[in-house]
Amino acid sequence: MTRQEFISRLRAGLAGLPPTAIVELTDDYESHFTDALAAGRSEAEVAAALGDPDRLARELRAEAGLRRWEAERNPSAAANAVFAVLGLGAIDLLVLLPVMLWVAGVLLGAFIAAVACFGVGAVLMVAGPFVIHGAPMAAVGLAGLGVMAGGTCLGATATIVTIGAVNALVWYGRLHMTLLRPALESQGSNL
Repeated sequence: MTRQEFISRLRAGLAGLPPTAIVELTDDYESHFTDALAAGRSEAEVAAALGDPDRLARELRAEAGLRRWEAERNPSAAANAVFAVLGLGAIDLLVLLPVMLWVAGVLLGAFIAAVACFGVGAVLMVAGPFVIHGAPMAAVGLAGLGVMAGGTCLGATATIVTIGAVNALVWYGRLHMTLLRPALESQGSNL
């Protein structure tokens, strides 16, 4: 494979990343070729040593998604981190996806319950004294406030668990890349 073919396949695999990141990454691999050519190696040797540009692009995209989550901590970055980890391998998709769907369903249910508790508490606090006849106003208002506090607590707990789940997924992705990289590199050198 020539230098141009390697860089164009790498650039195509990195599509979707910010343009500055693509330029930075491809320039880094261009310098690998330049340094190796100066040392007397051929373009084909350098391309073989660097490995498959498509696999390399997937790993670089995954690393970029994980770094974005660590820097930004927002829902978009979390989604990028999740898809980056899932993009590392099809086996992971079969193992990780059912677990992730279950966890995501439980967390979504917790968020919905938190919003519902907060809404019910607010209605109870505001309208309860007028609807429930014979009950002390203060007791109904405080009951509504208590239900709202419970909803807030459930929402905060679900948020903390969500952040922990995304962090665990990022840890798993880094572990996967650390363990899988030597195996893939040795497989590439045997070809």
